Amino acid sequence: MRSFLGNAIMEKENKKKGQVMNIINKLSVVISVYNEEAVLDKMYQAVVPVVESLPCEYELLFVNDGSKDASPAILDRLAMESEKVKVIHFSRNYGHEAAMIAGIDYSTGDGVICMDADLQHPVECIPQILDAFHQGYEVVSMVRMSNKSAGLFKNITSKLFYKILNGISETHFEENASDFFAVTKRPAEVLRKHFRESSRFLRAYVQSIGFRKTTIEYTAGERAGGRSKYSFRNLFRFSVKAMISYSDLPLKIASLCGTSAGIASVLLIIYSIYMKIHVGAPGGYTTIIVVICFMFTVLFFLLGIIGEYLSVILGEIRRRPIYLVRDTVNLEKEQEKDKGYYCVHTMSDVPEYKEILDQWFAAEKELAAYRDRCMKEGMKLFTRYLWDLWD
Repeated sequence: MRSFLGNAIMEKENKKKGQVMNIINKLSVVISVYNEEAVLDKMYQAVVPVVESLPCEYELLFVNDGSKDASPAILDRLAMESEKVKVIHFSRNYGHEAAMIAGIDYSTGDGVICMDADLQHPVECIPQILDAFHQGYEVVSMVRMSNKSAGLFKNITSKLFYKILNGISETHFEENASDFFAVTKRPAEVLRKHFRESSRFLRAYVQSIGFRKTTIEYTAGERAGGRSKYSFRNLFRFSVKAMISYSDLPLKIASLCGTSAGIASVLLIIYSIYMKIHVGAPGGYTTIIVVICFMFTVLFFLLGIIGEYLSVILGEIRRRPIYLVRDTVNLEKEQEKDKGYYCVHTMSDVPEYKEILDQWFAAEKELAAYRDRCMKEGMKLFTRYLWDLWD
């Protein structure tokens, strides 16, 4: 009754403003957990009064990302105390991104909010997010205005990361957008079915899928306990993967470096000829060594960029699951079944393409056999030529 009356009032107000309202009868709050035994009870006590005051039903979906402390036992206890608390236990640690994806996969609400368990994402923002849904927005990105606990270095590098990403990518990303975001049912379904990449950057997915979106600014709170799971090394690797996932500009750097190296080589040749004519034999041993070292540095740097892209491609080819669930608590049986969006469909699954693929593989096999025959004949001719020279 409370949900119906609240939605009716909001719908009437939005009709006056000419806006399309999203009907939120149930809200799913996804909370990722990894070794958060010190904060789970505090988080639960903070979020429950907020969601209880909302004019809709709710569920709290905790995703245990292979925690090694007492977090799983605490989550099971909370689930026993309330049927609105639902828990997903991973078989091992798959990472924060995988935990949020699993939460979206298993959510049943008309709106989904993803947040962390350390209380740095203020639960007081949940009513604002619900208001944004009622105003017709389907994607809400939470933009962090300040994060005192992160330190000056991390705040500066975070801003620099988004400036670089926006500079090399065709998609515009909100600066300081975090893993605190919300989507309605339609964008959530898109994320479930179409964004199943092994190399993930979920906050970018949310901003790039389209739909009517808005941002809400917030100030990150102090960690209620524990410590950050993101080391500088992990953040650096995460940043590199994010840039690779959303831009091919690093690959184009290879062409630019090759062109620059070619121009530099021509200039060096001209300089050497000039010195030979006017001065004599140029004594450029040191210069040559420096140039060689520089070129090898550039070469290995470019190989590293190509290696990162190949690593991403290899991960996609393997088609391994993003996560594996060990156990669930308070989830319906149909939610525990494979829903179909874990399957990867290839062209061979489509009947009209299967015959084409079979013909292509047959032609490729014949071409490989022809190459082998040519290689053998070439080796025979080369061997005969060498023996003729010897004789």
